[in-house]
Amino acid sequence: MTAAAGTLAGRGAVVTGASRGIGLAIARRLAAAGARVAMLARSADVLAARAAELGAAALPVPCDVTDADAVARATRVITLSFGAPPDILVNNAGVFHPRPVEATPPAEFTDVLRVNLIATFHLVHALLGEMRVRGRGHIVSIGSIADRMTFPGNGAYSASKFGARALHQVMREELRGSGVRTTLVSPASVDTDMWDGLAATGRFPARDAMLPADAVAAAVLFALEQPDRVNIDELRLSSA
Repeated sequence: MTAAAGTLAGRGAVVTGASRGIGLAIARRLAAAGARVAMLARSADVLAARAAELGAAALPVPCDVTDADAVARATRVITLSFGAPPDILVNNAGVFHPRPVEATPPAEFTDVLRVNLIATFHLVHALLGEMRVRGRGHIVSIGSIADRMTFPGNGAYSASKFGARALHQVMREELRGSGVRTTLVSPASVDTDMWDGLAATGRFPARDAMLPADAVAAAVLFALEQPDRVNIDELRLSSA
């Protein structure tokens, strides 16, 4: 299927954390389905290189998504480039620093919440209003098995992901009947470079037993491709 004939042809999407891992896999899937994809990440050089691989469908937008002013500027750039506000938001950016609660520096705990939860709110706040006005749009949140289960060493990460789940559930209730859809995609461990130096500790699954990033991207695309009257509230992914 060519991009011009894709199921998302004519739609504009924003994907955060798009320079690697799950975010990059999602950006690739959406571009292949015909969407114009604004790829957000902090690493400008890496982001530009990954966007070049996707071709004309990709728009690299360097942005610190924890900074509300930076998100507002990025939103203006995207809207001008697309010629309209984006139709799709995929909140994927995240960090993971597993430590016992007493060993977690307060600054690190705050940073995890800023990236995994507060940045999600910044993007939603910047884009949801226009979606409501148009009566259409789709917000996808990338959650985790840790948004509903607790594990030792996950104090900061679970707090952020439980919060992101709560934000999704509130939006789902607020947006019923508005034409704006919301989906939470919650995978088990995914094989990305987030695990570099961690999987070998024996505390986590082996990398080859984890989900591939493209499986998460496929789940996101599945939710986005549903008819307008269908909302996929939640998808939970685990290894077979």
